[in-house]
Amino acid sequence: MGRIQVHFRNKLVAGALAAIPLVVTVFILWYVDSKARAIFNVEYPFVGIAIALAGLYLLGLFVTSLVGQFLLGAVDSVLRRLPGLRDLYRSWKQVALTTDTHDGIFAHVVLIPGDGGTRLLGFTSAKGVEGDPTTWCVFVPASPNPTSGRLFFVPSKLCVLVGMSAQEALKLVISGGSYVPGAIGAATAMQAAIDRAEHTAPLTVP
Repeated sequence: MGRIQVHFRNKLVAGALAAIPLVVTVFILWYVDSKARAIFNVEYPFVGIAIALAGLYLLGLFVTSLVGQFLLGAVDSVLRRLPGLRDLYRSWKQVALTTDTHDGIFAHVVLIPGDGGTRLLGFTSAKGVEGDPTTWCVFVPASPNPTSGRLFFVPSKLCVLVGMSAQEALKLVISGGSYVPGAIGAATAMQAAIDRAEHTAPLTVP
């Protein structure tokens, strides 16, 4: 009976993890479509989605223009100087940046050693903390909810840079281990090599 319960529970969890992205996507599309049609007083379905896409395209054209770049730079400069808001703004801006810009806490995926020979998946900017360039700040997300987690300050020589994008790593975290890219296996092998031989520099998994 216990094995049947475990099997049933695992399948329910797997089904829920598969359904969540679809449900969220459908809800967002429905919400955007209904709100856009209400604003422009349009009755035909899916027209709101087309309006929203057109709006995003026009916004993209604006922010990539010289005027848009100037205005974004001005807003960024103001927010960086506002007392009480600048720290929050910098934190959220750092989180928003991904591997495409090679900056921010999600710039690199790493494995760090855990308790009892375990390995922890985390994200780091791969930059030393102020006052100690040999120590990296690593954010280890919770699974399957990556919006919460813990911060670790780890010697850079114990961090293994994994050859995968932040998007792939987040997919792994959200799936609860149902999706494990091959880069993780290569990284765990590299981590074992670090444990056996104390290297003085971080290693990169190709």
